[in-house]
Amino acid sequence: FHFKHPEIEAWLRERMPGQEVRTVAKKSFIRYGERMVDFPFQKNIHQLPPEEFVDCLHDLYFARAPGAGPKAPEGNFKEMLYARFGRSIAEKFLIPYNEKLYACDLAALDRDAMGRFFPHADLDDVIRNMRVADNASYNATFTYPEGGAIEYVKAIASAVREGGIALEEPLLAVDLERRVATTPRRRIAFTRLVSSAPFHRLLRLCAVPHDPSVWSWNKVLVFNLGFDRKGPDDVHWMYFPDRGCSFYRVGFYDNIFHTDRLSVYVEIGLPPDAEVDVEAARARVLDDMRAQGLIDGHRLVAWHSVVMDPAYVHITQRSLAEVARLKAELASKGVHSIGRYGGWTYCSIEDNLIEARALAEDFDA
Repeated sequence: FHFKHPEIEAWLRERMPGQEVRTVAKKSFIRYGERMVDFPFQKNIHQLPPEEFVDCLHDLYFARAPGAGPKAPEGNFKEMLYARFGRSIAEKFLIPYNEKLYACDLAALDRDAMGRFFPHADLDDVIRNMRVADNASYNATFTYPEGGAIEYVKAIASAVREGGIALEEPLLAVDLERRVATTPRRRIAFTRLVSSAPFHRLLRLCAVPHDPSVWSWNKVLVFNLGFDRKGPDDVHWMYFPDRGCSFYRVGFYDNIFHTDRLSVYVEIGLPPDAEVDVEAARARVLDDMRAQGLIDGHRLVAWHSVVMDPAYVHITQRSLAEVARLKAELASKGVHSIGRYGGWTYCSIEDNLIEARALAEDFDA
């Protein structure tokens, strides 16, 4: 978790009595062939083999240099990567990694699909980083509670009135004219309804006419894996651009609290219509973890999987325009769609909290 607003983090911590919450300096690396390259790739090309470093530096220079010729417009995310970083950096890491993450052709995405979360770097940054490493980013440090992410959920839930949370009661339909929401158990009249459901699903529930082709996304199969002994130390995230490796990222829970057994989450990007064979995918993940040197003779003692669907929404010019138009239409009927999926955007959890707080303050006004 990453916080830019101290008062939000303080509010949460006040509602987590007795819970140890660590603030950790992030250590993240890219597995590039047999090497470990500091993240982000574009600022650490000097760690590549000499010939590849020269290729990257050459292409970066001529992509950025004044007088290098007229710049083609950056019409999509892939064109942005080529235009700002040159062919070598784009094709060695930025394109293969992000294609594994988004599970789509990057040319389909808006050039600013990742907003402030994309680690940009100019030529000066790259050269300066050769002598004095500065890989700071929006999440250079992160916090994590001893009891896991659920502790933040509990903290927020503690501020809700007793009996105000209903689980296992899906929303079936919303009548915008009568302002009535229907679940399998009841009909609920509302003045205002706030939804964080995926935007395209809310549109269907509200029977709002829309073009389904506007919305695209990927899903992510996540494995949580626990092993009988320690694995790589002193790393929190590891990125894998190799297309032959099934996963794009591995996170190391055990290195947050320095526990003595390997505990990781492994992420695999998939198209929205992909069939998921969990057992086959788990076997492939374990094989790939061995090939990448993450495990060697380790015994898997516990595991869990979940499919996030959607995981990353695909932000396009069409989706941006339609979200703005249809959110306004819904708001005029008392329905407010917010959050990462409700806003069909790329944002942090803290951004969601800020957005919800601003909406509540607007209601009070």
